[in-house]
Amino acid sequence: MGHKVHPYGFRLGTSRTWSAKWYADKDYATLLQEDLAMRKLIERRLANASVGGVEIERGINYVTVTIHTAKPGIVIGKGGANVEVLRKQIGDLTKPRKVKLEIKEIRQPELDAYLVAANVAQQLSRRIAFRKAMKQAIQRTMKAGAKGVKVAVAGRLGGSEMARREWDREGRIPLGTLRADISYGYVLSRTTYGTIGVKVWIYRGDVPDQRVPRPAAAQLAAPVAAQGV
Repeated sequence: MGHKVHPYGFRLGTSRTWSAKWYADKDYATLLQEDLAMRKLIERRLANASVGGVEIERGINYVTVTIHTAKPGIVIGKGGANVEVLRKQIGDLTKPRKVKLEIKEIRQPELDAYLVAANVAQQLSRRIAFRKAMKQAIQRTMKAGAKGVKVAVAGRLGGSEMARREWDREGRIPLGTLRADISYGYVLSRTTYGTIGVKVWIYRGDVPDQRVPRPAAAQLAAPVAAQGV
């Protein structure tokens, strides 16, 4: 049997951090529902803005929402009008807390697995051949500087009666290496003949080890030896 672990959850605390930073005892369920509602609102309103991720950080009386997007101009709008409307709508979900909205640009959308998966899913919904869509996505990602990429699609591919899974890969995808910077994305493509799932893994290189190094065994044993134990 396969032992499949989410690449992000596997790396939490080492090379990745949490997308929601807050703590609660009694109100955990309420705040979690607020988070889900905010993410659904952003996904619905910014469907055409190539949003790659949303980070939520909570304080005592404020909420900071960071939107990572490849098209910040669409999110901000003319004179910042769209941002103000979005901030007001998010504020209605989190009353009475103040909302701070931050927009961060994704400079290389070809290296963001969620955006690559969304692009493949859009092509599948337009009835483009799945092998062609996968090949083009892999070529663009590798040309952008990735060290490895894997794309998998599953469902009624090409409208066939029997659902199946197909995948293609180029380069290395070291999923078991914690220091490896793996970008992962999963998007559903809703076609006329059913739903097709698209998964993308992108290996963007290694993250420098920021953990405190453990002392050597000789250093730990030295004080004990000095005491004559």
